[in-house]
Amino acid sequence: MRIVLLGPPGAGKGTQAKQLARKLGLPHISTGDILRQNVAGDTFLGKEARDYMNKGLLVPDELVTKMLSERFKQPDVKNGFILDGYPRNLSQAKVLDGILARMKMKIGLVFDLDCSEPVIIQRLSGRLVCRKCGANFHKTNMPPKKENVCDNCGGELYQRPDDNVETIKKRLAVYKNEVSVLIKYYEDNGLLLRVNSGGRAEVVLEEMVRLVSTKK
Repeated sequence: MRIVLLGPPGAGKGTQAKQLARKLGLPHISTGDILRQNVAGDTFLGKEARDYMNKGLLVPDELVTKMLSERFKQPDVKNGFILDGYPRNLSQAKVLDGILARMKMKIGLVFDLDCSEPVIIQRLSGRLVCRKCGANFHKTNMPPKKENVCDNCGGELYQRPDDNVETIKKRLAVYKNEVSVLIKYYEDNGLLLRVNSGGRAEVVLEEMVRLVSTKK
């Protein structure tokens, strides 16, 4: 099963993607992880990406797409994958379809993680991120064992400057504007399932696993 996870910032895509991948025994593919791995591994594509990052520029879609194409060639995706962070718009969705079609694969299911604005604001405004390994914590929902210290690597935890209420609301507005056409695209193709991700993570995961079982 090849599954895509969509959802606004703070809906829990990354958390749920990892847990769902573990539950289903499928690889979790995150464009953010792929980008960091290519840069850290000093690959040809990673070097190109680093040039943009060093200039303070966004890594172009075309470059991220190439990295994703290379990832799909790995043997562990033969039986499926959980993809999060891509696609973000209709153009990327069509590019993804093309990549998979050339490999005689296709998306089987798309989850749209739906979450209310108050819950998203509470989650993001309390989020803490490790400077060293990128792990996420939360001031109240999932605090670290030691204040401002990552449980995983001992790195310093910090709050992203854009994790404030005003900026979060703007990010949500941009997301809704960009994703509406993408959601309709997957709806029209009979692939979209909406899941309320505002509750406890384990309950959301159980519902997603149940829905996957109905699609097999």
